Amino acid sequence: MNQKIARSVGTHDGTFHADEVTACALLEFFNLIDHDKIKRTRSADDLRVCEYVCDVGGIYDPSIKRFDHHQADYKGPLSSAGMILEYLKQTGHLKNKEFDFFNNSLVRGVDAHDNGKDPQIPGFCTFSQVVSNFTPIQYDAPPEMQDAAFLEAVQFALGHITRLWKRYQYNQTCREVVEQAMTEYRDCLVFEKSIPWMDAFFDLDGERHPARFVIMPSGKCWKLRGIPPSSDDKMKVRQPLPEEWAGLLDEDLQKVSGIPGALFCHKGRFISVWKTREDAQKALEKVLSTR
Repeated sequence: MNQKIARSVGTHDGTFHADEVTACALLEFFNLIDHDKIKRTRSADDLRVCEYVCDVGGIYDPSIKRFDHHQADYKGPLSSAGMILEYLKQTGHLKNKEFDFFNNSLVRGVDAHDNGKDPQIPGFCTFSQVVSNFTPIQYDAPPEMQDAAFLEAVQFALGHITRLWKRYQYNQTCREVVEQAMTEYRDCLVFEKSIPWMDAFFDLDGERHPARFVIMPSGKCWKLRGIPPSSDDKMKVRQPLPEEWAGLLDEDLQKVSGIPGALFCHKGRFISVWKTREDAQKALEKVLSTR
């Protein structure tokens, strides 16, 4: 029996797709493989000695680290990317919420694209389509060019996953601040610094919270922003800003609002910018009094 090469992964050679690129990037991000031990081949003998095998080989069995979805007896919705993500949860590398984050922000789309289930919308470019653009332009590109392009795509995906993870972790550190504000305020949540608040707000049952607005710093200024009715309807707000403020800047907004520190109100009436916190608070009072 051939000895397996520790921290290695095998995937098929030739043209590549986002699912095996993402699968390899996830394994590398969670420090389960080495970048220089990625082997692209369809040789059964070469694959047999790889610790992990993704998107080739005709076997889906996490217990032996085999993750292919092309065989006839696999009827599920996952590609090799989704299979690896499930494996990371099963082996304790991802908690349930972390799994959900990666799945909803990246992997579900990769699975859908690879299985022909994603909508083809003109003008929209998905992560999978970006990864596909790493493939050599020439159809007859030599194997070494294909392999180099694949590794470049893995590095790109790894960078994207790393940034997603850092953003997720930062958002989690802001959760306690949001929870405190939800306890302290009723009509408007006030934050002393600019933070990502919306995901934490709805995760903390914000759909049932009465707050309609948020006040927080925006650079050297302050913003008054409407809160969406739910996490699934983020393009709307519970209460829009006054219609007469829509699209106004500086002096025009100052005149209409009666607030000297007025700077800008978006024409969509979901956000406005003010010179000071006090100005934003005055704007809030006017909005609430005219409801």
